[in-house]
Amino acid sequence: MLLLRDTTILLQHRAPWVHNGDTWGIPGGAKDSHETIIEAALREAVEEIGIVSEFVKPLHTFTDNHGNWQYDTVIASVDSQLIAHEMNAESLQVEWVEISQVSEKNLHPSFAKTWPTLQTLLAKFTV
Repeated sequence: MLLLRDTTILLQHRAPWVHNGDTWGIPGGAKDSHETIIEAALREAVEEIGIVSEFVKPLHTFTDNHGNWQYDTVIASVDSQLIAHEMNAESLQVEWVEISQVSEKNLHPSFAKTWPTLQTLLAKFTV
């Protein structure tokens, strides 16, 4: 998963038909066996929200370990030239959201559980 930030963060509104649909989260998906965590996060974001990965600077990887599986979230800063948009039917929209307003969205359950920790981590990185 890729958490893109400037002074806000980029959220993706998931289509109703996908798993945990009609919720907000960050782009992401399964990592292929040959990929690093950062490579997978960037690939998924390119596929889902059409970003140009050269405008992304990874800062930190947070791992939410559940024993036999884990969620890895790459926190990254972005260049002002970065543009994001819906790339396929999995997304209804993408939106830059103030960090203080993220919790007001109907968040994807896994993202909602991790958001307080990610919010604390975001405070450590200046834009």
